[in-house]
Amino acid sequence: MSTALRPLLIFQPTDPVPPDIQFDVTRRFHADPKENKINLGQGTHRDENGLPWMLPSIQMAKISLGEINHEYLPIAGFQPFLTEATKLLFDGTEALAKERIASCQSLSGTGALMLIGLTLKKLNSAPDVIYITDPSWVNHHLMFTTIGFKVEIIPCYKDGDFFFDAYIATLKTAISGSPIILHTCAHNPTGCDPTRDQWKTIGTTIKERGLFPIFDSAYLGFNSGSFDEDAWPIRYFLEKLDIEVTVCLSLAKNMGLYGERIGLVTCALSSSSAAKVAQSMIQNVQRATITAPPAYGARVAAAILGTPSIREQWAEDLVVMSSRIRKMRKRLYEKLQRLQTPGDWSHIVRQTGMFAYLGVSKTRVKYLEGQYIPQTIVCTH
Repeated sequence: MSTALRPLLIFQPTDPVPPDIQFDVTRRFHADPKENKINLGQGTHRDENGLPWMLPSIQMAKISLGEINHEYLPIAGFQPFLTEATKLLFDGTEALAKERIASCQSLSGTGALMLIGLTLKKLNSAPDVIYITDPSWVNHHLMFTTIGFKVEIIPCYKDGDFFFDAYIATLKTAISGSPIILHTCAHNPTGCDPTRDQWKTIGTTIKERGLFPIFDSAYLGFNSGSFDEDAWPIRYFLEKLDIEVTVCLSLAKNMGLYGERIGLVTCALSSSSAAKVAQSMIQNVQRATITAPPAYGARVAAAILGTPSIREQWAEDLVVMSSRIRKMRKRLYEKLQRLQTPGDWSHIVRQTGMFAYLGVSKTRVKYLEGQYIPQTIVCTH
């Protein structure tokens, strides 16, 4: 008589989930036998040889650390990093001076978004709806539906530019009390950002509708070359409009610390008592997920932000990276012009950051991917 256990068949053949679109581009890149190819999957900065660029400021910070231990961090993270990163965002503000800010280290920007999403869901007045742009970063919809939100979309793109009229029209119908995800700069994946005047209108509308802005901030300094310039919408909402805000900050791009997963979720609120409540709730969610965040990258980031000479070098590094991105946009545009490619490609240089919508159809992208020749320029976005 067989004693083999009968399978429960919990996972059925009909259950497989399609691969993530963004990571599948990288998979196809590695599987492609052609030598002359470019990885258009995950967004990472590369040098002229297509290799990762080690920022001089990162090298300086690593040397400054010397011998370190590898003990667990507290739930909230590495305190020098928390202090310096929070100052980076809010130095000089009344919110920081009056201790109206709650901060917790996260697993990059993704972890920051997850922490604030789970925290909002724990509130007694938990909102059912969260608003994201259409299109948006591919993980926004998956993450927030997984948490339990109903995701509503706000159109933001048309013919190579930010679709301001449709964005505002939809924003005016948003459900009061709901969180809204705002791309602080270098919109992923379109590269189309609001102007400052448009940001002012967006902020006023958000205040009128009673929405809770969450700034997804993965590219501060990586976009314009100036951290403060790119963070302008955050400061404007907080100081000029007097709106409570959450910032989900990633230092993966602007410090080149991709695999270290260093980020921060920070809430600037109306009172110190509210900040204390938020702090306790975010840490409770952190405990329920990863418990303690990564230590080494946080030490590196803290050394950069807290050491004046290294901080100065980092500012120069941001200019180098952002300038190269603009240079590559210009070269792509000029190449398309030289090839007399049909259509208007000026949106490539109007868009900002490391992402761009070329307006090439899915069918044509597949053809170019399969029939690549050296004279062809391919972009999957």
